[in-house]
Parts: sequence; C-alpha cells; structure tokens
Amino acid sequence: MKKQKSLKKNFIYNTFLTMSNFIFPLITFPYVSRILMPAGTGKVSFATSLISYFTMLSQLGMPTYGIRTCSKVRGNREQLTRTAHELLCINAIMCVVSYALLALALIFVPKLHQDRMLYIIVSSTILLTSIGMEWLYKALEQYRYIAVRSIVFKFIALVAMFLLVHEQKDYVIYGGIAIFASSASNIFNFINVHKYIDLKPVGNYNIKRHLKPVAIFFAMACATTIYTHMDTLMLGFMLTKNDVGYYNAAVRIKVLLVSIVTSLGAVLLPRSSYLIQKKQWGKFRVVSRKALDFVFILSSALMLYFILYARFGIMLLSGGYYAPSIVPMQIIMPTLLFIGVTNVTGIQIMVPLGKEKSVLMSEIAGLVVNLIINILLIPQYASTGAAVGTLAAEFTVLVVQYFALKSEITNAFQTVSYWKIAVGLAVGTVCSFWVALLGLSNFWTLALTSILFFGSYAAILLLTREWLMCDLTAQFIKKFNRTVGKLTKKSVKA
Repeated sequence: MKKQKSLKKNFIYNTFLTMSNFIFPLITFPYVSRILMPAGTGKVSFATSLISYFTMLSQLGMPTYGIRTCSKVRGNREQLTRTAHELLCINAIMCVVSYALLALALIFVPKLHQDRMLYIIVSSTILLTSIGMEWLYKALEQYRYIAVRSIVFKFIALVAMFLLVHEQKDYVIYGGIAIFASSASNIFNFINVHKYIDLKPVGNYNIKRHLKPVAIFFAMACATTIYTHMDTLMLGFMLTKNDVGYYNAAVRIKVLLVSIVTSLGAVLLPRSSYLIQKKQWGKFRVVSRKALDFVFILSSALMLYFILYARFGIMLLSGGYYAPSIVPMQIIMPTLLFIGVTNVTGIQIMVPLGKEKSVLMSEIAGLVVNLIINILLIPQYASTGAAVGTLAAEFTVLVVQYFALKSEITNAFQTVSYWKIAVGLAVGTVCSFWVALLGLSNFWTLALTSILFFGSYAAILLLTREWLMCDLTAQFIKKFNRTVGKLTKKSVKA
C-alpha cells in the first residue's frame, strides 16, 4: 500500500514537472517568436537538433538503461554506488569523444561556420547532461527533488529571457537561456549525489558488463534521436532557416503535449523494472493496463482538439508570421497517440521485460520510413512534407511494437474503452466548435473551446462509467473527504 501511494506521489510531482515544461515555453515562445522571427527561432532549433546527436552519443543510451539497472540494486548502497560509478565512467569517456567530434564538425562543415558561437553555447548541454546522472535520481524515484529543482531553474530562465532577449540578433542569448532552463540544474544533481551513493571508489568495478546492453540502448537512442530531429536538420540543409522556424512552431506544441501524455510513463519505468525484478507479475500487468488506458483517454482528446483549433494555437503562441505552421501542426498531431502508446509498449513494458532488441527494430523501421518520406516530400512540400514523414515514422514504430508484443498486451488493449472515448470526443467537438465561429480573439477562443471540449469529454466518460475515470474520481473524492475530515477534527479540538 505504501508503494502504491509513493507511485501516486511520483506521478503528482512529475505532473508538476510536466506542467512547468509546458508553461515555460507557453510564456516565453509567444514573446521570443515575435522578437526573433522564423529565421531566429529556426537557427536555435537547428542548433539544438544538431547538438542533440552529440548529446545522444555522450549519453550512450544511459537515460533508459541507467534507470533500469540502478532501480534493480537501489536497495543496496554499495551495489548502487558501484553501478553508478561504472555508468558515470562510461558517460565521461563518451562526453570527451562527443566534444572531439563536434569540434571537427565545426571546423570542417561550412554550413556550421556562421553560427559557431551558438553551437558552442548549446553544446554545454553535453557536459551538463553527462554529469547530471538524471537516470540515478529517477531510478531512486526522487521525483519531488527533480520537479522542484527544475521549476526553480525554469523560473530563473524565464526572468532572464525577458531581461536579455530584445532584438532579432539575440537568438544566441536565447539559445543559451534555453539550455540553462533545461540542463543547468544538473549541476545540483552532481553536488547532491553523495546523499544516495558514496563518492569514494568501492572497487571490484566491471564496466564490461554494461557494454553489450548499453550498445543496444544506444542504438535505440540513435534511432529515436535521428528520426526525431531528422526533419529539422534536413529542412535546414535542404531549404532555409525560415522553413525550420515554421516547422519548429508546429513541433514545439507537439513536444509540449507529448510530455503531458507520457508524464505517467516517466514514473513507471523504475517501478516496472522493480516489479519484474521481484516477479510481481500481477501488479506489473495492472500498472501497464492503467498506463495504456490513461494514454488513450488523454492523447485522443489532445490530438483532436489541437487538430480542430491548430490555427488559433499557432497564432496565439507564434503570431501571424507563422501561418505556414498550421497545416504541419494538424498533420503531426496524431503522433500524440502513437508516441503515447509506444511509450507504454516500448519503454514501460518491453524494456523492463528485456526486449530492447524489439524496441530497436521498431525504431529502425521508423527511421527508414522517415528518411524515405523526407527525401521525397521535403524538397516540394517543405515543413508539411516533414510532418508527413514524422507521422508515418511514429505509426510504423507503433505497428512494429504491437506485433512484437501482441501475445502479451492483447488483453491490455481490449480493456481500453474505445467507444466511450469516441462518443466523448464527438460530444466535445459539437459542444465547442461553434465558439470558433464567433470571431473572438485567439486567447478567448482557445480558453472557451478548451473548457467546453475537455469538460464535456470528461463528463461523457464519467456518465458512461469509463473505468479509469471512475477510479480516479473515486480516489479524488476519498482523498478530499479524508482531508476535510482531518481539518474538521482539528477545528473542533481548537
């Protein structure tokens, strides 16, 4: 019972973290996009995508492998210390390799000469991510610390954004502040790690035992990172930074929404690995079933809403200069559902079960599909073609993972209340669509339509007694009554 309560708290803390990741760009991007224009935001997006490959190399699959490995030995401080030291050593070596390769790229690739300072500043994320050991904190389920630390740094970055970014030429400053918001808090991870592991050597290290599984996780990270950032890089090399800026406006909204959809899954990997290690298969299946239903309920609603009201979202967050972002955003929205499901099937089920190779195959398939479609469509359709490539890639990953795991997850898919979700979406659309015809401002259109759409959607799910919604509502009411009861007792005693 205590562990279940801990899982709920982890989800709450991770929800706060997710909301901070959502609110920070929601506040800053409308300001920044109008100051830097598509060309400026495109340069920063291109630099971030480029450096992500070098960061991926330095991490070597550690964000996922580290969580799984450390969560298995988190009950033994000496074993945990030894494992963390071994993984950090691998990270340190690959960090040096990554910076060496980046230096060669900046020297010999003409396309990178113009904004060299921007690339150097953004590359600080390589070092900060390597020393941050986020995988250790997540394996120990320290989500309260992660959330508080991240929110503080995002607030500092928010203030700096408005103080320092005033002209189009300030895109380099913007890039630095963005990295500060996302990665600078890793310094505190390094400082505070002594609370969880010993800093002095413990001996009997065996780095070789990690090399084979790390290679598989690295290949997974490669496939994911390549097809995730391939669109931006191909647009930047094949067309212009303006095209990158248009696509970035659409993708930025998708990324924010994906973080919400996958918020539950983020706290389930260490718990799933722990349950499998203890051979608690029943609890593992219950957790997986709830995660899958949660993804379908949330991602379906977000997907449809932002397809219907893409124009208002783009105009509010980015401004009139980003009108070419509307269609790419609508095309890319179904990936919320695809990514949400594969986050459960791949990361929360297949990885804890040791089926990393199947996950890798699915991601390679997605990479190949994305590359082919990008080559065919980007030259003629620019950001719209890139969006089609991403959509096809994520769908391919989903199909491959489903068939690779079909015998083990069929029951989980059968418990999803498809018809109840469909009815809720239909009612939400009918109840909200008329607001778009009133000619209100972008803000008020989104505010009113979101209340009507999501409110009626949730009401239908409750009226049709969708099992997860009823379960969550019952738990909320129980918790509320318990809190009120405690307050009443205190007031009577007083």
